[in-house]
Amino acid sequence: MAKQAADATPFLPAERTLAALREAACGCRGCDLWEPATQTVFGEGDEDARMMLVGEVPGDREDREGRPFVGPAGRELGRALELAGIDRDEVYVTNAVKHFRFEERGKRRIHQKPDAGQIRACRPWLRAEVDVVRPEALVVLGATAAKSLLGSGFRVMAERGRPLESELAPVVVATIHPSAILRGRDDESRQELRAMFTDDLRVAAEQLATRAPRRGREPRPTAARDDRSRAPRA
Repeated sequence: MAKQAADATPFLPAERTLAALREAACGCRGCDLWEPATQTVFGEGDEDARMMLVGEVPGDREDREGRPFVGPAGRELGRALELAGIDRDEVYVTNAVKHFRFEERGKRRIHQKPDAGQIRACRPWLRAEVDVVRPEALVVLGATAAKSLLGSGFRVMAERGRPLESELAPVVVATIHPSAILRGRDDESRQELRAMFTDDLRVAAEQLATRAPRRGREPRPTAARDDRSRAPRA
C-alpha cells in the first residue's frame, strides 16, 4: 500500500474521531516523509474546540516529542495567543503536514518546507480533522497551511488579518506562521511581526466572540468517505 498510495486516503480509519485518526496516522505511508521522521505529529486539543489553528509542518522539537507547537515557534504562538486573549488550552492546534521534513547538516536537522506533493498527500488528514472538530473559527498560519486549505493561489500577506469567506468554517482568518517571527532580520522587525501576528489572532478572537457558543452537535457519520470529493476551493 505504501508504494501504491497517492496520498493518505487509504490510511484513514472508518471511525472519524480524533482518537481514531491519531492512531491511524501513526501508520501513514501516504508520502515519503514518514521514513526519516521520528514519528507522526498529529493535532492536539479538544474535539469540541471552537477555534482551530493550522500550521505548516512539525519542527525538530515537535518530531522528537510527538506534539505540535512545542518548540520556539510554539513559544511565539503561546505568547501571541495570550496577548490576543485566547486560551491555548481551549484551541485545537495541528499542522498541514504531519511529519518533519528536514535536511541533515552534521548533527543538526534543518527544517525544510514540504513540497506540493507532500502537502497534497497529507491533506486528507487535515480535512478529516476539520470535519471532526468543526471549528467555528479557523486560523491558517502561513503559506503551507494556506496552500492546503485555501488553494495554491492564496497569498497570505495580501489576505491576512481579515475574515475570509470559506466553506471550512464560519470564521476563517489567515496570518503568518509564528516561525516567521524567529526569522526576522533584527529586533525591530521581529517586534513588528509579533504585533502583526497578534493583531491577526485578535481579529479571529473578536469574530468568534460575536457568535453565540454552539449548544449541541449533530451525530458524526462513522463511515469513511473520499476526502478528495471536497477539495478546497482556491
